[in-house]
Amino acid sequence: MIGYLRLELIRTARDGGYVIFGVAMPVIMYLIFTGLGLVPGDRRDAVIAVMVNMAAYGALGSAFTNASGLAEDRAAGWLRQLRLTPLLPRQVVAGKVAAGMAVTVPAIGAVLLTGALVDDVSLAAGRWLALVALLWAGAAPFALFGLANGYLLSGQATALANTAIMLGLSIIGGLWVPVGTFPGWLRAIAEWTPSYGYASLARQAAFGELPGLRELAVLLAWLAVFGLFAGYGYRRAGRTV
Repeated sequence: MIGYLRLELIRTARDGGYVIFGVAMPVIMYLIFTGLGLVPGDRRDAVIAVMVNMAAYGALGSAFTNASGLAEDRAAGWLRQLRLTPLLPRQVVAGKVAAGMAVTVPAIGAVLLTGALVDDVSLAAGRWLALVALLWAGAAPFALFGLANGYLLSGQATALANTAIMLGLSIIGGLWVPVGTFPGWLRAIAEWTPSYGYASLARQAAFGELPGLRELAVLLAWLAVFGLFAGYGYRRAGRTV
């Protein structure tokens, strides 16, 4: 299991798309949003909010990028080979999800480090730890969603679908534009998305607030839905490889 996870991490780290879109792009967007003063309100609070949002955006991009190569693995017979190993199906899925969550760490760390070095963001040690933990653990639903697409779609379709879904969730979840500026009907929809709950919980941790029960419940519900979806995708892929 450990060897399989190590292999997945090495393959992802060598992916140029992961480095550019998962790590570099969130940092660039953070610098643009904060450097040009595009975020209203108190400067310090605005910088922290943007930092958290862009770290969440980077985690989303990394989690979905990690799963995009799965369809190519399936077409190349890699999943068939895995089925011949002692690994149980749940271990294969768990390994892929663990890899998807692990590759979010550089993206999260790059944005938070940029905030600390460029804009002198300073939080209590407990807040930093809670923020990193929530950003990391909260990426699980998105890793599962991307994984399910990889099991069910072709290579090109998976890449397109994961990119479109990641961008859509980032926008409607308020990672780029505050949800408070949305029309009422769109705001109501946004508050039920996993990306909104994910970023909201992380912002609450950064500002020392208690986790919102609604946001937590929504994120856990999506975790269960995407987990079932990934399980279905794996079983479906097993009948076609």
